[in-house]
Amino acid sequence: MTITGKTRVAGVMGWPVAHSRSPALHGYWLRRYAIDGAYIPLPVKPENLSAALRALPLLGFAGVNLTAPHKESALAIVDRADAQARRIGAANTVTVEADGTLSAINTDGFGFIENLRATIPAWKGGAGPAVVIGAGGAARAVVAALFDAGVAEVRLVNRTEARAGALAEALSGAVRVVPWSARAEALSGAALLVNATTLGQEGNPPLDLDLEPLPKTAIVYDIVYTPLETPLLRRAKASGHPTVDGLGMLLHQARPGFRVWFGKGTLDPEVTAGLRAEVAGGGAG
Repeated sequence: MTITGKTRVAGVMGWPVAHSRSPALHGYWLRRYAIDGAYIPLPVKPENLSAALRALPLLGFAGVNLTAPHKESALAIVDRADAQARRIGAANTVTVEADGTLSAINTDGFGFIENLRATIPAWKGGAGPAVVIGAGGAARAVVAALFDAGVAEVRLVNRTEARAGALAEALSGAVRVVPWSARAEALSGAALLVNATTLGQEGNPPLDLDLEPLPKTAIVYDIVYTPLETPLLRRAKASGHPTVDGLGMLLHQARPGFRVWFGKGTLDPEVTAGLRAEVAGGGAG
């Protein structure tokens, strides 16, 4: 990579951020499309987020992605956020506009649905109820995306039932909160199961869930991608379920930011097998 006086610069802000796969992801596209650009990790402590975001126009940045713990805090700092980011309560993509103001969007739901459709092209929102495990920021994006895609009923399961109730109240749509103790029963008649927690991620315990009540035609989607095949996906495959891993969600959610920062708003970068292989060898986030 050669840096010139015309290089477009973007990055990812997080704390910590060295583990992020986003530089490998955007770096792959920059090379593939021969774009004069650079994408760098930006370690920013939470107490410095406002100053760091406000410095972007002064430093000539095109924008940044946001990863933990900055996605929610950024909404109070940027000049504007789209309806989806406000609805979800978090932003993951910030663009520096021509006048130096900051615009934020949330592309996690977009990445979730695009990955699902790319992996299981026959999937339709009207196929039946979806069961979502978790009630954090990722789950909020997933539930919102499912409703937007035409899913009529979401059964939301979380170890802390009150948090699931707060999510259900915040998002319009038919969300039915299911107690953790009844999580297996919630699978009956479902067309899609989504693990939107970090259970099953490297270093964390696996998701404790009996898949027996889940119809064999139901899709099992785990947003965790380290490892690519989580214990949940391994068990689902062994039972004959179609499965979707979480890496594609990361790849697809990056497309809107790249298009604006480096593609002049017109180039929509492709998610290919080569990109998956490149990014699969890195860290997380």
